[in-house]
Amino acid sequence: MITTNPFDDDKLREECGIFGVSGAETASAMVALGLHALQHRGQEAAGITSWDGHDFHTHRAMGHVAGNFDRDEVIRGLPGDTACGHVRYSTTGETSLRNVQPLYAELNSGGFAVAHNGNISNAMKVRRELIRRGSIFQSTSDTEVIIHLVATSNYRTLLDKFIDALKQIEGAYSLIVMTPEGMIACRDPLGIRPLVMGKLGDSIIFASETVALDVVGADYVRSIDPGELVIVTKDGEMRSIRPFGEVHPRPCIFEHVYFSRPDSIIDNSSVYSVRKAIGAQLAIENPVEADYVIPVPDSGVPAAIGYAQESGIPFELGIIRSHYIGRTFIQPGDKVRHLGVKLKHNANRALIQGKRIVLIDDSIVRGTTSLKIVQMMREAGAAEVHMRIASPPTKHSCFYGVDTPERTKLLAHKLDIGGMQDFIHADSLAFISIDGLYKALGEAKRADIRPQYCDACFTGDYPTKLTDQDEAVVENQFELLAERVS
Repeated sequence: MITTNPFDDDKLREECGIFGVSGAETASAMVALGLHALQHRGQEAAGITSWDGHDFHTHRAMGHVAGNFDRDEVIRGLPGDTACGHVRYSTTGETSLRNVQPLYAELNSGGFAVAHNGNISNAMKVRRELIRRGSIFQSTSDTEVIIHLVATSNYRTLLDKFIDALKQIEGAYSLIVMTPEGMIACRDPLGIRPLVMGKLGDSIIFASETVALDVVGADYVRSIDPGELVIVTKDGEMRSIRPFGEVHPRPCIFEHVYFSRPDSIIDNSSVYSVRKAIGAQLAIENPVEADYVIPVPDSGVPAAIGYAQESGIPFELGIIRSHYIGRTFIQPGDKVRHLGVKLKHNANRALIQGKRIVLIDDSIVRGTTSLKIVQMMREAGAAEVHMRIASPPTKHSCFYGVDTPERTKLLAHKLDIGGMQDFIHADSLAFISIDGLYKALGEAKRADIRPQYCDACFTGDYPTKLTDQDEAVVENQFELLAERVS
């Protein structure tokens, strides 16, 4: 039976990746390349929609970009000089083709395609109201509420309808929208999810990360600002509007810790350099005597380099990762299932036998992978195993486009650090402090009022309303009360 790798379940899942091109002869081919570079942000499904000046064309498929969009006949079926694409890992809505983006609909004003990275935290409430008013939904994705809000808006122009829709939703969104009038790229007023703009000749490009610009040979221009809409008309004219007034940005801090590729630039900072700085700060806050600093590949590598440089302990590759294991593999039984981590990671026994080692990882979610990794080190003969984590304890769920387990399944919610250390059987366990993380990002510390980043997964300080979540809690309390009364 093919099933989900249980050890991938011990990482915070990447959200989604979006990429759009306006004014390029080979727009859909360029989008396919861009999506390849963003594949780490979503591996369940991918889609591309193009506009040829008369008609919209869409191809969506389950699985990776490779194998679905590297065939000539697929790209030929997506003609036009404007296109946008999406790679998906579902955070809201079931895993099925009807939820694969870009989502497309024929509105009174013409075709409307949207690619969304993030999560709308009042989508269920808005959806119920729209259905009550007669809307018919074709997917279970939160993104579709945007289309219906645009379609039912009483404003006259399409742009005003779109702004009206945005003002009715809460949560996190980076969007690329295509209409017969052109392309719109925007971020929510807090800028929780990333979006950047680039240029290649006369073509304007939007992407979740700068690495996607690099792959297509485009120059990075700037980030789309929180609350900003950038409109590119079909004639290539570009303008920017900011309909939300004054904003107080709270971009996702976990982009710097784990989600973004290390060769990307976020908010004018190199992700790789930031992760090294996090590792250095981790070493300052949590030193330990050891023989080697060893990363848990691949996400722990830059932080481990920073830790090693700051501490003076040699950096070594004590765990070797197989790059040929995807997110699925065959599990014929529980015994083999528990050996699954060795398909992905294996100890470099000759190096670590008899040594005191410091393992560096980006985070601990459920703790199952950390437990297996520590056990693997001990079986390979490590004298001591110390674990250092390049983020604070993950105690809270994310509702902004990151698929985190329920809060009750987060190890840091259930146990204090001593309890977590005992659970993973490490000789010591320590995390970077929240102020230390901010320091590594160039801030003096975390601001008490209006923090500089969204760090809700660590602090529980959610920067927006959580309408659907709050309503679900109330409904659950009523159900529990009804059960007691009965």
